[in-house]
Amino acid sequence: MIWLVLSIVFVVVLVGMAMTAITLPGIWMMAACSTLLALWVPEYVGWWTVGALFAIAATSEFVDFIASALGVKRMGGSRSGAVGSVIGTLVGAIMGTFMIPIPIVGSIAGGVLGAGLGAFFAERSIAIRSIKDSVRSGSGAAAGRLVSMVIKIMLAGAASAVLVTMVIYNAF
Repeated sequence: MIWLVLSIVFVVVLVGMAMTAITLPGIWMMAACSTLLALWVPEYVGWWTVGALFAIAATSEFVDFIASALGVKRMGGSRSGAVGSVIGTLVGAIMGTFMIPIPIVGSIAGGVLGAGLGAFFAERSIAIRSIKDSVRSGSGAAAGRLVSMVIKIMLAGAASAVLVTMVIYNAF
């Protein structure tokens, strides 16, 4: 049974890390998996582990929200720029994954570039800002997104380590 549980955990951890790298909720998927495992095989995954994964997931969302918002706002961007940054991040991260096929690097580069371009175009077309102001907002969005993505990937690594470590510890 332990080998089945370990196999599931390793697949979920790998998929969760990849999802996090392209700005999808990979940490939340790991937390949900830990909940299902705690219900199915409580001798391998305890509720403290589930709580730790949900705490890490909530922390990652808080960091993501704060870093992105601060990046745009710090450079004088508008709400349109913030929304454009979020849309640009998702599109850029997915495109970057395929255009730069180096694991995680392509997603981060695409997400950062997408955030900057999304904020820039939203500021120019929706908020009707000058090129100078749009560039400032776009650069703030890109910087905020870079910080956010790096921290989220680190938190996904922490969530992965907690889940794998606790399953192995409880199994042996």
